[in-house]
Amino acid sequence: MKQPPQSNRVLRLLFWETTIKCNLTCAHCRRLESDEAAIRDLSTAQGMALIEQLAELGENQPMMPVLVFSGGEPLCRGDLFELIGKAKTVGITPALATNGTLIDAAVAEQIRDTGIVRVAVSLDGATAEVHNKLRQLEGSFERALEGVGHLRDKKVPFQVNITLTKHNAGQLEQIYELAKSQGAAAVHIFMLVPVGCGQVLAETDMLSPQEYEQMMLQICRLDGLGEMQVKVTCGPHYERVIRQEGLYQARKAAGHPGGQVPGRTGHGGPSRGCLAGLGILFVGHQGDVFPCGYLPVNCGNVLEKRLTDIWQTSEDLAKMRDSDSLEGKCGLCGYRQVCGGCRARAYAATGNYMAEEPFCAYIPPNITH
Repeated sequence: MKQPPQSNRVLRLLFWETTIKCNLTCAHCRRLESDEAAIRDLSTAQGMALIEQLAELGENQPMMPVLVFSGGEPLCRGDLFELIGKAKTVGITPALATNGTLIDAAVAEQIRDTGIVRVAVSLDGATAEVHNKLRQLEGSFERALEGVGHLRDKKVPFQVNITLTKHNAGQLEQIYELAKSQGAAAVHIFMLVPVGCGQVLAETDMLSPQEYEQMMLQICRLDGLGEMQVKVTCGPHYERVIRQEGLYQARKAAGHPGGQVPGRTGHGGPSRGCLAGLGILFVGHQGDVFPCGYLPVNCGNVLEKRLTDIWQTSEDLAKMRDSDSLEGKCGLCGYRQVCGGCRARAYAATGNYMAEEPFCAYIPPNITH
């Protein structure tokens, strides 16, 4: 199999599902296991070993990866700040992904003091009615905003994450304005991937390819305002849209990439839409390694094989890195090098992660009918 250029093998972000435990039961969550499965979370010692393995990998590439402590809800893990401290001591940049509901003044202070570079707080609506329905807990919207307030008070940089569905797509601009008013550094917009609990939600709330296209254009307009950093995740065709709309070229001419995201810029050339297995990895709570958190293709386990070996020798990861091996219209698309299509949605729809992106409305002009 043709091996990708070495520059394409820089691991920028590793998302670690530190625990399966969570205080919410969100409708679009990727997890299927219950809180009882938390007994199989990596132990403190195993977590420390994972961090050391990540540092070893980072020392042999141009940059040290960012480690995103995720879940579940990472703040449900008692040794979280000990593990974050370990990451800092070995030169790894730590970030935190949380629902925000467990952040009080004391927790915000701990987050600040342990050197977290950014906290991602999920807000899936601009109003309590919309957010709480998706989060399936009354009061979660108010508590998340309280958590954001504590982070702001402690001067901890934070971003707002939103997963777009039919239920909340109409509030995108309001969520953007809410994030801006709260002092967020960025808004990261996730396109729903039908995995885990999201499989059920997708049957009723998945945007159509045409609706996705319209949302991409709306995001592009917000992004173009230049007020704060906007990032689309699991919507790789956004890289096509910003080029078609001239936003990418305008940014390039202005000499800036539209905002710095820890671990996302500065190495490996232009950004690419789908980074599954190319610039990111996901480590599950039991140590299994996946190309991303939404693509259930097991590439190995850190308790059995070193992370560097998995990153360098996995056949599945090598295949995903080769844009020229994409199938269907993705393989014929002139934007395949910068987009790549969502490999997780392709897998969910067909069982083949190299199949064409099923939620992209774009038809490459070289396709004949």
